[in-house]
Amino acid sequence: MNAEAKNDFIRQIVRDDLASGKHRAIRTRFPPQPNGYLHIGHAKAICLDFGIATEFGGVCNLRFDDTNPAREDPEYVQAIMDDVRWLGYQWHELRHASDYFEVFYLGAEKLIRQGDAYVCELSQEQMREYRGTLTSPGRNSPWRERSAEESLDLFRRMRAGEFPDGAKTLRARIDMASGNMNMRDPAIYRIKHVPHQNTGDAWCIYPMYDYAHALGDAVEGITHSLCTLEFEDHRPLYDWCVDRVGLHQSPELLAPLAARGWPDVAAKPRQIEFSRLFLNYNITSKRKLMALVSDKLVDGWDDPRLTTLQGLRRRGFTPASLRLFVDRLGVSKANSVTDYSALEAAVRDDLDASAPRRMAVIQPLRLVLDNLPEEHSEMLEFANHPKDPSFGSRQVPFGRELWIEREDFAELPPKGFHRLRPDGEVRLRGVGIIRCQQVIKDGEEVVAIHASLDPQSRQGMEGAGRKVKGTIHWVSARDAVAAEIRLYDRLFNVPDPDDDSDGKTYQDHINPESRRVTRGWLEPLAATVEPEARLQFERLGYFVADRKDHRPEAPVFNRTVTLRDTWAQRQ
Repeated sequence: MNAEAKNDFIRQIVRDDLASGKHRAIRTRFPPQPNGYLHIGHAKAICLDFGIATEFGGVCNLRFDDTNPAREDPEYVQAIMDDVRWLGYQWHELRHASDYFEVFYLGAEKLIRQGDAYVCELSQEQMREYRGTLTSPGRNSPWRERSAEESLDLFRRMRAGEFPDGAKTLRARIDMASGNMNMRDPAIYRIKHVPHQNTGDAWCIYPMYDYAHALGDAVEGITHSLCTLEFEDHRPLYDWCVDRVGLHQSPELLAPLAARGWPDVAAKPRQIEFSRLFLNYNITSKRKLMALVSDKLVDGWDDPRLTTLQGLRRRGFTPASLRLFVDRLGVSKANSVTDYSALEAAVRDDLDASAPRRMAVIQPLRLVLDNLPEEHSEMLEFANHPKDPSFGSRQVPFGRELWIEREDFAELPPKGFHRLRPDGEVRLRGVGIIRCQQVIKDGEEVVAIHASLDPQSRQGMEGAGRKVKGTIHWVSARDAVAAEIRLYDRLFNVPDPDDDSDGKTYQDHINPESRRVTRGWLEPLAATVEPEARLQFERLGYFVADRKDHRPEAPVFNRTVTLRDTWAQRQ
């Protein structure tokens, strides 16, 4: 899609910056912290960061902001890279905040020499106490007036490992009376004697996120640093770090990168905030998602009920459907809650156009056509997609005994029921019209239906055009392949599972019908697809062959979404 096809306030800023000559090329970045799995909210950021770079002929880096080694894991790093690729994007360069630790350190020493930073010995609790409140100013640390020489000596000794965790921090000297709490002498370095996944034991001091994020953008020459709205109050600190360290004006600070052959691309980036993606019937808190996984309330991080990108992928959502969803949301400055049905509508629209059709029965009831010979067998031709001839056609076996959906028969039909009933007629999809003649029961349970097929209603016969109100699908019992069918639905049964006003927690709102497993029957070709192949099971919904468990000899399909929004009726 070209840059003229979309218009929002961020793209307009980019257009203006290019038109004015402020930037000759656009550079963006997607900067996740590798401390968890990505979720649907990250999809919006990925599509924006990579999408804008692509639309305007620029580049986008993937940068891991790995400044907190105690919470980071290579497992998350790999999953994040897989998710970005799966969404259809490729980064220009793969970078890590840890690549710049030496640059960040030199920048901190510069701040100390300038009088813009000092080593503080307040504990975390004391720092919170000294910080003040939204209505009262903070108090200066007793060490705020420490000389640059003393702070520089202490900072170097912090790096050398002389002090235990929490004994000292390096703080920016800004304004303890600022109305913005983020500007009240924030910590920019802390001591953590924790090995790092990339740097090993080389460091025992690590930069704080706000400092590292700002300087990481500057190092990489990022022109437009796109962040979600909660970082709006952090922008003054972002700009302060960029301006006071001045990497774009101090090439000597980039010397550690020259040894690695990296070009000097430092620039002064601009942070721009946009609204987060809030989806109802959903949670995205990493802490709460971790609890769901660890308490085994879901089947891992890729449980198809979760809106982690791994979970959505296993559920059968397509990259195109998530990009379509994000496009439909647009970009704004106002936070709002998006209804889950909008996400489901996007995947329905994508799969309606892209998913081949197959027949399957997931709640089987045996149907016997008494006027066909027991050995009757034939192949019928069906289109793979009724709206797109380019999908071609397939041969489907048909015989005397079939499986039909149990809900397609009613012994005592309700008003408006147009499917099979005692002595009633219905059209078998692609075959002809049948009439129910006998109902076989085991106690109160219906176990089989006997019917007759009107031979004159078959294709090419004079009665083929005879009208009946209902059409049902089927699978040949002789040829059908047994499959495990997992019927997934929304994980929570209330729009705001985080609302604890009634004394309940989000775990109390888990939808007991969010995962049901049944044994179904497939037409043979449906079983032969590869894992992650997406199909429409006619009249039932969109399904995907499970990426972990599916095998042609033992098929497993997950329901992605029903054909229509069933939740709208409940509300």
